[in-house]
Amino acid sequence: MMQQIFSGLGALAVSAAVMLPVQALAESEQGVLVELYTSQGCSSCPPADELMAKLATMPGVIGLTLHVDYWDYIGWTDTFGKAQFTERQKAYAHASGEKMIYTPQMIVAGGARVAGNQPDQVAAALAAVPPSQVALTLARQGGDLVIKASSAQALAKDVTVQLVHYTDKAMVEIDRGENAGMKVAYHNIVTAWQKVGSWSGAAPLDLVTPAGEGPVVVLLQAGPWPGQVIAAARLK
Repeated sequence: MMQQIFSGLGALAVSAAVMLPVQALAESEQGVLVELYTSQGCSSCPPADELMAKLATMPGVIGLTLHVDYWDYIGWTDTFGKAQFTERQKAYAHASGEKMIYTPQMIVAGGARVAGNQPDQVAAALAAVPPSQVALTLARQGGDLVIKASSAQALAKDVTVQLVHYTDKAMVEIDRGENAGMKVAYHNIVTAWQKVGSWSGAAPLDLVTPAGEGPVVVLLQAGPWPGQVIAAARLK
């Protein structure tokens, strides 16, 4: 059954990739953003971390893992945890009228909020994302990143341009807490997340920002903050 679900996720990802706008720069890849909120101290999270390993390799899907810090009190401090990511998850909850946050949670395209260890829910959320009307491309220029975007139709509201740095993979041996004794593989681990601009969509976006080395993701996200991710692209 699990293999069938993963196969379904793969089929959805390929279908999403086909629907995305043709990319002007072959070196960047556009896809549907999936944010996983997880913690090394959460006993329910390893299955979601395994699912992210699958999502991280699927065409048409851009998976990012954000480690929160609110499980640190139970005996293990998450080595990737950041208060910034906890605040982002809280902002999503506030925007949707929810009073609680939890792990593991996946947020798809800034909209659907689903349990991160439920592949069928994630697959359904991916299937519900409409094709993007925005073509978003990335390219390196020395230590800078060139971000270009154009929209097939006028945007309903301004979007923020956000730059995300991440690490492809890391293994962590957990000595204490709920997952004591486990060695867990984490994928697409976010190390930095920042706003680098805004865009109205009235004219094509052409933005240059320092980016350094390593893989990056750029997303265009609408308000009220945080809202729908209208486009996301990755450059390794």
